[in-house]
This record gives sequence, C-alpha cells and structure tokens, in this order.
Amino acid sequence: MAIDTSVFSANAAPTTGSHPLDPLTPAEIRLASSTITASQYGTDTLRFVMISLQEPAKPAGGDFDLEPVPARTAFVVAYDNAVKTLYEAIVDLGAPAVVSWTPVPDRFPSYLAEHMDGCEGVIREDPRWQEAMHKRGITDFSLAMIDAWPSGYYGAQDHISNSPLICRPLTFMRTAPSEHGYARPVEGVIVTFDLDSMTVLDVEDHGVNYAEKFMFDDMNRPAFTEFRTDVKPIEITQPEGSSFTVDGWGVNWQKWSLRVGFNPREGLVLHQVSYADKGRSRPIMYRAGLSEMVVPYGDPSPTHWNKNVFDMGEVGMGLMANPLMLGCDCLGEIQYFDGIVNDSMGNPVVIPNAMCMHEEDHGIAWKHTDFRTQEVEVRRSRRLVISTIATVGNYEYGFFWYLYTDGNIEYEIKLTGVLTTGSIAEGDNRHVVAQEPWLLSDRAGACREPSSVGLDVWVVEQAERMASWIEHDSQACGVAVRRLP
Repeated sequence: MAIDTSVFSANAAPTTGSHPLDPLTPAEIRLASSTITASQYGTDTLRFVMISLQEPAKPAGGDFDLEPVPARTAFVVAYDNAVKTLYEAIVDLGAPAVVSWTPVPDRFPSYLAEHMDGCEGVIREDPRWQEAMHKRGITDFSLAMIDAWPSGYYGAQDHISNSPLICRPLTFMRTAPSEHGYARPVEGVIVTFDLDSMTVLDVEDHGVNYAEKFMFDDMNRPAFTEFRTDVKPIEITQPEGSSFTVDGWGVNWQKWSLRVGFNPREGLVLHQVSYADKGRSRPIMYRAGLSEMVVPYGDPSPTHWNKNVFDMGEVGMGLMANPLMLGCDCLGEIQYFDGIVNDSMGNPVVIPNAMCMHEEDHGIAWKHTDFRTQEVEVRRSRRLVISTIATVGNYEYGFFWYLYTDGNIEYEIKLTGVLTTGSIAEGDNRHVVAQEPWLLSDRAGACREPSSVGLDVWVVEQAERMASWIEHDSQACGVAVRRLP
C-alpha cells in the first residue's frame, strides 16, 4: 500500500524561509528577479539562468540558534545574449536591493529551458537538415526527436571569443507519435545551433551508414506485450504511521536530524546532518550534495566523439527534477517536498513532489544464535530514504540518500531511462562495448572510478588490442565486455 502523507508544499509555504538554510520560496524568487529587472542592471535581453539561496556562512558552532539571524539573500546567475555576457549577482531580499553584480568573462551559462524546447522546431524547418533526412528516406519531419545536446569542444572555434552559445543537437526518429524514437538514431548528422539567436549555423552529414529499411522496421523497437503476471502484490504498510517528524524543511528520524534543501543546479541537498549519541548531538555533515557529473562517451565516431556532458553544470539536476508518483517512484508512507526553481524570465516554477522521503526495511542488521541454549537474537535494519529523480534527455538519474539505524550514511546514484544509441554499418566489427559504468580500469590494471556517473557505452575503435586488457582487468574491476556482431 502506498500512502501519501505529504504535509509540506511550496504552494503553502510562507513568503520567506523560516530557517536560514530553507530554499527560496516562490515569493523570494520573484522578488530577486524583479529587484534586478528594476535596477540599473536590468535589460530587455537579460535572462535568469538560476536563482537560488545564497547560503549564509557556516556558524562558528554550526548552530544558527546561537547567532543573530542572517539576512535572506539570493544568488542569481543571469545571461544577456545581446552582449554575450554572464553575470553573478547577490540580492538582499530584506532590503530588497542588488548587493553585488559581477560580470563573469569568458564563460557560457548553462542551458535555459527555452533553449531546450525551442531548437527542435527551428531545426525541422532548416533545408540542410531536411536534405540529410531525405537521404535517409525520412519525409515526415514531425516524427523527428531532436535533442539539444551540449556542444562538447571541437576546438578553438568553439571558444567564447569565437563562438556564440551553441549546442549540437542529434536526431532520432519515431515511426508514430509517442513511439520509442531512441531506437532509431539518425547517425552521422550533427547540427550546430546558435542558442543566442536561435538559428542553425551548420549541418554536418557524414553519410548514411545503414540501410534505409532499418529506420522503419517494425522489429527495430523494444518488445513489450504485457506486464509480469507471475509475481503477487507486495504491500508496504505502517499502521502507526511513519517514524519521522517533519517541521518545514527540518527532519528528525530515529537518532538522525537534518534539513532538506533544493536548488536548480544540484537538486537535492542535505544540511546540518547530526546524530544523537548517548544524549549528545554529534554533527556529521554540515552540507552534502553532488558537485558535478560528467559523462564522457569515448566513441571516436563522428556523431559521438564530442559527447562529454556535464549534466549538472550544463543542464541542472534541480531544473530537470521529476514530479514523483505515489506507488511508482516512491512506495510506502511518503513525505513529499516540492522543488522551487525559476524560468528564464525570473518567474518561480514549482515542481510538485520533487523529493520524497520514506522508511525501508533493510534486512538483517545483526543476528546471533547461542548454540548452547539455542536462544536467538535478531535485529532488523531500517533506513530513511530521501530521493529525487531528474530526466536529462534520454536518461533518468535517481539520487538516493540513505540514513541507517546503525549510524551509516550512503549515497546512491541510479542510472535508468533509455540508452543513447548509435548505429554502425552492416559488417562493421571494429567496435567493442565495455559496460558497467561504475568502475573502469586503466592500462596499468589498477581500478579507478571514472569521472562519469553515466558512462553507459564505451566504444573502443581498436577492438582486438583493447579487448585484451579490458578482459584481463575486468576480473578485478567488474567491467563486462561484449563484441558487437
């Protein structure tokens, strides 16, 4: 059974955060943007990239209750495409006033929502793109899925001194509306798109490398006919309710105490995590969040070699957060938290149920049998789960914080969604695919963690030479190898 016990919604939140670390409210986001717009820095072409809480300095003792209440301030990242300049600002929300306005030279902003949504329609009308589609037998352009991929770096021509803000979209084809288009990549076609002017700069076509029939083959899609019928329902119930208590963004559970936070870039953040140990509150983490996530694909083919996405910095996990569904994304007695972000005009956007919190049974924590008396003692493990899920194009990233009754803390990132696919010509046997993204090994055989959290496909051009060391090191590092037929 899934029971919604949500009691905290951004729509019902006060106009101002009640704790110094509370995320900005919708009213505070609107106040921050309107203060800048009305100031000497406001222009018709200024757009708001991200508006979030400017977190106050950490108190000397880690406790804000022992010090004067700090002013509520907003940290604003803005971009003016007319002068191709990025700005960082601090806004005092109590005054209200712009405290600082700092140009950030030689830097591009992360993508705006209007960028992600607007390029697809423009590209569909471009005659160069249409010509590339015709070469592949595609005539119904309305079925094209054109994903605004971050540009990567081609070279000096992509430097900010030589280039506008660009992306390099890739095309996938559906055969019907809502059909699985990622099964049909349009290989070899890369668009360079100017996000400042919302125009197509260039269309590269590296040639058709597969038969046209595969683009529309009914068999070229995942096979799914019905849900599983051989498992019976599992119901999660807590007849006396959940064990945690929630006060705004503050959470207490078992011996744990913490504050939940959220911002457009990082998404879910934990603050002031502490643990009650024999009557004493022990500070464990003052702030916990994911700083960056990079996905280097490593495929040398023309369509993929430049893929090196910084999903957090270039897109934003908070901006891409899902409204979570009861009974599917979250199961049990659920406490939801809304996520509050902004659009490019500085208006607040509420993502309902962007984060969920619940308890889970986690199996046996400890067990012992006294073989002399046959007395048995068992203790079950339980954990508090605080999670959020973000969708970036074809991928979903699940971020899960686990706090356990034995004092352990765990942070898990789950990669799901749909694999980004590419196509190779029939008879091309040069490629090896190394899977298992979490651990790869280097040439010397030492295990290392890659800088990527989402490296789902690693294509090595010189298959036979590379396969030997991958297979050798896979025993130590969990790298599975398979050759494409």
